[in-house]
Amino acid sequence: MKFTPRPKQIDYVIDDIDPTAEVRLNKYMANAGICSRREADEYITGGKVKVNGEVVTELGTKITRNDVVEYDDKVVTPERKCYVLLNKPKDCVTTSDDPNGRTTVLDLVRNACQERIYPVGRLDRNTTGVLLLTNDGDLASKLTHPKYVKKKIYHVWTDKDITEEDMQKIADGIELEDGEIHADAISYVSDDRNQAGIEIHSGRNRIVRRMFEHLGYRVTKLDRVYFAGLTKKNLPRGRWRYLTQEEVNFLRMGSFE
Repeated sequence: MKFTPRPKQIDYVIDDIDPTAEVRLNKYMANAGICSRREADEYITGGKVKVNGEVVTELGTKITRNDVVEYDDKVVTPERKCYVLLNKPKDCVTTSDDPNGRTTVLDLVRNACQERIYPVGRLDRNTTGVLLLTNDGDLASKLTHPKYVKKKIYHVWTDKDITEEDMQKIADGIELEDGEIHADAISYVSDDRNQAGIEIHSGRNRIVRRMFEHLGYRVTKLDRVYFAGLTKKNLPRGRWRYLTQEEVNFLRMGSFE
């Protein structure tokens, strides 16, 4: 049997970080992979953290990357960043851990890196397609924050043909229980009128399924084919790859839609 070798992890160069920019001490420690922010607060108030050789116990303390941070007398260094793109399969949950014992996306990328990475946003258990996982908290926040709308494209299959009238309604806007929503673009994918491609920026929960359900359709299959400039091209279902340096630059500089 022939085995495909695991891709080699990439040492990314992050050029857009300002070394003089201030960051909260607890966030710096969390980004270094030492602990969570809450745990960092406990270490700080417990007198276990030093900044430039001095014990710091005040919560909310801010530092720059030029400062030397120590925890348990060991220098804390920023964690190596990891960016993994997964073509998520069905029957897989977008959580760090599942109490019901179901397969999680982290199970699928378990060997990608030693750092703790997390999914950026979420896809339903039966929704497939493009999912980014990373330990870059700043990027994850930017990609999920409502202020920065990101283009997403989905391939939708429904239980019956979608009428042209309903396609127009989705484009013009429909009123759901949590407010009005419209697609930025929508079209039939093929001659099969039960398939559509929909472009949307909203990050609301289950939004695509709810739009079609509102009009009387049941979504039988949903695949995210595009997210913030990333696609699943040449990435089989259930497989993952590292982002390239160019893709990371593209995302961090905000050059995406």
